[in-house]
Parts: sequence; C-alpha cells; structure tokens
Amino acid sequence: MEVLWVVAGLAVAFTLGWLSAWSYPLGRQDIWLVTGAGMVLIVAMALPAIIRAARADLTRVKRAQRHG
Repeated sequence: MEVLWVVAGLAVAFTLGWLSAWSYPLGRQDIWLVTGAGMVLIVAMALPAIIRAARADLTRVKRAQRHG
C-alpha cells in the first residue's frame, strides 16, 4: 500500500511538472529541476514507512511459519 502512495505522489509531481513546463517554456529547465528534486524527496520521505511495513510483514510471516 505504501508503494502505491509513492507511485501516486510521483505521478502527481510529474503531471504538475509537465503542465508547468508546458505552460511556461522559458522556465522549463528550472521547473524540471525542481520537479526532480521534489520527486526525490517524495521517495526519500516514504522510505521509512515502506521499510516499517516490510519489516512488519516479515514478522507476520515468520510468526505464521512458527505456528504452522
């Protein structure tokens, strides 16, 4: 589920960047620079939640294996 939120956030960031670059061609390079930085931040902020979710899932799987 966490990964889906990241994908949705990246899609929204890309769409906003594309629309902004399309509407203001003179600032296209700067707009894509800021969009790229924003996309990196989206992934960076989501990593701890994704790691926590993966660890919780692994814990559940191990517990289920122990108990049959």
